[in-house]
Amino acid sequence: MAHKAKVIAIYSLKGGVGKTSLAVNLAGEAARQAGRRTLLWDLDPQAAASYILGREDDAMTGKKARAASVFERDLSPDKLILKTAIPNLDLLPADVSLRGLDQMLFAIGKKKRLAKLIEGLAKSYDRIILDCPPGLTQTSQQVMRAADMILVPVIPSPLSRRALHEVVAHLEREHKDPVQLLPLFSMVDGRRSLHRAAMESDPNWPRIPYASVVEQMATRRAPLCAFANRTVAAEAFAMLWRAVDKRLIAVKS
Repeated sequence: MAHKAKVIAIYSLKGGVGKTSLAVNLAGEAARQAGRRTLLWDLDPQAAASYILGREDDAMTGKKARAASVFERDLSPDKLILKTAIPNLDLLPADVSLRGLDQMLFAIGKKKRLAKLIEGLAKSYDRIILDCPPGLTQTSQQVMRAADMILVPVIPSPLSRRALHEVVAHLEREHKDPVQLLPLFSMVDGRRSLHRAAMESDPNWPRIPYASVVEQMATRRAPLCAFANRTVAAEAFAMLWRAVDKRLIAVKS
């Protein structure tokens, strides 16, 4: 049987929910904890994950914007993949060309283009983590078809939960192939009564605390496991990865 990488999408209908910090830290834990050959594919044109994991000599400002060319099949993904400072962790970076990705995907009419591209990468990796842009778009449709598991970070608030319900309804309506959906509480502040009430309503959801050390990722340009692995936040990401990986192992390829 051919090797098949497991694909984990970090996705939310809303922005500002801690999506990129979740993607970067889970990628770091995937590579660190069990030595999984891991690829973080940044699909967000803001390229925050790419900035955190990219090296100074790989600064995106010095390169032609080519990330979208991968989807046009004008460029092999292998040509853009970068090694990171974390052993076993590679990066397929984003750039501003992805701002037009939705229109491109609609124009080419290939509903499983992302899934096909991932098939070509599967032999080289055990885990592929997708950092997705927010919104219900052509890109998110491709992600939902390609992923084995979708992690949805939810800030403990009514609006964020409403966005999750829209994602669930969309998957049930539009996607017949089974995909694991794992909601989790993100940026949790236990001092806030609204957050405590939300967590009480779903006590079994994983939770990632709000922590100032997470903001340091942008200045350290690394996941927490590389510079703050004994903090409460780092331990929460590590625990979440173990739970995610256990679920993935249980799913037959």
